Amino acid sequence: MMHDRSGQATHPEHVGLHDWSAQYENGQVVIGLSGDWIAREGGMSVGAVDRVFDHNGSDISKISFDVGELGRWDSGLIAFLWELRSGAVACGAVFDDSALPASARRLLALASGHDAGDAILPEPPSIDRQLGRWVIDQAGKVFGAIEFFGEVLLGSLVGLRGGLKMRAVDLRDCILNAGSMALPIVTIVNFLVGGILAFAGAVQLSRFGAEIFVANLVGIAVVREMAAVMTGIVMAGRTGGAYAAHIATMQSNEEIDALNVIGIPVRDYLIMPRVLALTTMMPLLYLYGCAIGLLGGLTVAVGMLDLTPTAFFEQIRLAISGSQFVFGFAKSIVFGALVAIVGCRIGLQAGRSAADVGHAATSAVVVGIVGVIAVDAVFAICANAVGF
Repeated sequence: MMHDRSGQATHPEHVGLHDWSAQYENGQVVIGLSGDWIAREGGMSVGAVDRVFDHNGSDISKISFDVGELGRWDSGLIAFLWELRSGAVACGAVFDDSALPASARRLLALASGHDAGDAILPEPPSIDRQLGRWVIDQAGKVFGAIEFFGEVLLGSLVGLRGGLKMRAVDLRDCILNAGSMALPIVTIVNFLVGGILAFAGAVQLSRFGAEIFVANLVGIAVVREMAAVMTGIVMAGRTGGAYAAHIATMQSNEEIDALNVIGIPVRDYLIMPRVLALTTMMPLLYLYGCAIGLLGGLTVAVGMLDLTPTAFFEQIRLAISGSQFVFGFAKSIVFGALVAIVGCRIGLQAGRSAADVGHAATSAVVVGIVGVIAVDAVFAICANAVGF
């Protein structure tokens, strides 16, 4: 009956609980769908639609649907419609799916490789709109960081009154991790920095016969700047990244959500032990770094310039005052608090995937290092302003 184009309805296939027919009239075909098109119940007609286009398929200008008797359906119907759509595209006919259920149209559009809403694409945002969104996002991050810093500051004040709900074992573990376990890397870095400063000074000062002033260069540079800065950078890469990764992992495992549900304050349980531990340990690591940096400078000075240890340390005693130690000591406290707050903040803001944990650790290291250097520059400007 496929050759009859006078308007007669044809029923190419009846399988299981579903049926379909084709009504031809003036080059337009109306496909009538009825029954249940459930694939697992035999509701599949893949291949049968080729007969719609077997005779004079090029005369077909439009394919539409009548779904008044359509029952349940699943992927069996989508496969049938996909073949009809492919045939319509091949013969240049219009595929009118407006009568199909909305969900079927969306699935058919996805199967075709584009969304159902692709016919009307939204215009790309203008440059000023993109800039505005970026400014708003950055402002939100800044205000969030300020809020977090305020919470930590209030937590510190509460801690001074003994009101923190913090376990002593957590604080002890954080102090151990940020203190004695960091000594090897702090030793290596500060010893090498002290040696490099002494070597650079020896190369230049030996031209003027002023080798003894290598001790002045090493002493002032290490005590005033390098011990605090290099220790802060080391702790940002070692401890700040570890804080961010640990908290981000808890975030991805929904452990922080569980703490909030139980009623355990995240600030007291996770944040304050880390902030207090690193802020307390950084000044001690700074003093240790000063001693190791001076030892590195002494090693190079004695080896290259034939200076005696007595002369080296006597020159350092004359060059360095107690205020230099106070200046470096104050910077180390700020560096410790900065690295800990940055690591915890970024960890709490991390996503829930494994990749987000790595991104959080990397961001904490980068922001911590840049923050240490930036704060050191602020200290240098302030010191110069007051004539220190």
